[in-house]
Amino acid sequence: MSTPASRPMRYEFGKNWSRFARKSFSQERVNIARKHMLSLLNREDLKGVDFLDIGCGSGLHSLAAYEAGATRIHSFDYDPDSVETTKTMWRHAGGPANWTVERGDALDTAYMEGLGRRQLVYSWGVLHHTGDVWKALENAQRTVADGGTFYIALYSSDVQTDPDFWLRIKREYNEAGEAKRRRMEWWYVWVYVMHRNPLRLPVVAYRMLRHRLTRGMSFFADIRDWLGGWPMEFVADKDVVDMMEKRGFRLTNIRTGEACSEFVFERSAQSGS
Repeated sequence: MSTPASRPMRYEFGKNWSRFARKSFSQERVNIARKHMLSLLNREDLKGVDFLDIGCGSGLHSLAAYEAGATRIHSFDYDPDSVETTKTMWRHAGGPANWTVERGDALDTAYMEGLGRRQLVYSWGVLHHTGDVWKALENAQRTVADGGTFYIALYSSDVQTDPDFWLRIKREYNEAGEAKRRRMEWWYVWVYVMHRNPLRLPVVAYRMLRHRLTRGMSFFADIRDWLGGWPMEFVADKDVVDMMEKRGFRLTNIRTGEACSEFVFERSAQSGS
């Protein structure tokens, strides 16, 4: 398992998601996010489900859970701007009484224990940004009810050939001003999307469309999140599965090959851990 990264700085995740909500939010994106979530869960809806969103970010997936029929939703994030952006989504839904939004920290064991147990705990691309991914994962799994489902996505070291390089890039991006950040974003597109070939410019448009159609997210918002995401740790898929199995979970679905591996675990009905 990896050693936790130091935390000399923190990327402004919430400002990125606030920008996404202002410029890119649409009902189409909510529908796509809902479809993606339900497809990996192998469900048609979330009716009767108590949903916990750890690191709610833009709030898009909490809104998708609400529209999928979740009975109760609790969304929290460490970043105050993410909390406010999620509240915008909550207001978009009409301010439902069964959906609460607040600031919280996945590394705060007392806070996490105070959340109780939920039937579906969701945390997409969050726990590896806490500064201690394994403690965050330990705290998060405790919020899953016996017989409940744990849906997480984590940056995978299995598909990342040079994690140290990307950690250096992330530090540089966080230390940069706005102009340099924009240059780095286009550097990423030029090198990793266009492969330094101007004839591949249509690929950028295709990737932007594909990005929206997979999880409902924004191509450039996710590039900013990737380049800036700090603190940051990569984890091996097997380490995640091994840890969860030791805590009474069974892997029911997995999607790999992208930067983040997506895992769906089910906790044993007799776990009690």
